[in-house]
Amino acid sequence: MGSARGVAAIEFAMILPVLTVLFLGSFDGGRAIAIYMKVRSATYSLDAITNQYSTIQSSDMTSIMGAITQMMAPYSSTPAKITITQIKISAAKAATVSWSVSQGGTAHTAGAAITVPSGLSVASTYLIFAEVSYTYTPMYGYFSAGAINLADNLYTTPRSTTCIVYTPQSSTC
Repeated sequence: MGSARGVAAIEFAMILPVLTVLFLGSFDGGRAIAIYMKVRSATYSLDAITNQYSTIQSSDMTSIMGAITQMMAPYSSTPAKITITQIKISAAKAATVSWSVSQGGTAHTAGAAITVPSGLSVASTYLIFAEVSYTYTPMYGYFSAGAINLADNLYTTPRSTTCIVYTPQSSTC
């Protein structure tokens, strides 16, 4: 009977490190999935909130960006990069940046050409393009060898008007 207990203790000692690594890896993986779901939700919300305006002031944009940052709670919003861009599609279906604002990242340059999916390239229209990315660093490192970039983006058309005027960057459509 004593030898059976000893064998069980040895087997447990051999399998414990494997179970610990699996547990910590699943913990990191679960956190990554939860943060990615927050990123997706923030992307949709960024587009939806922006889409409610016909004219956006600087204070409005600060509130929009702040709301999206709060959506990342309880996770830190420091690794988040949030960008909202209005894209103008000309009569010739050339897409250019009308205006762009970013928090934690780099805004697109106004007037620069930008690629949109062909199905969304409708002549003489505007698109709102929301981008959210988050650099996730696992707590234990068993899930991944390093940081993982979790990102999502979404295109919508302005809901209330032809385009949304962002007063610090544009005065008309």
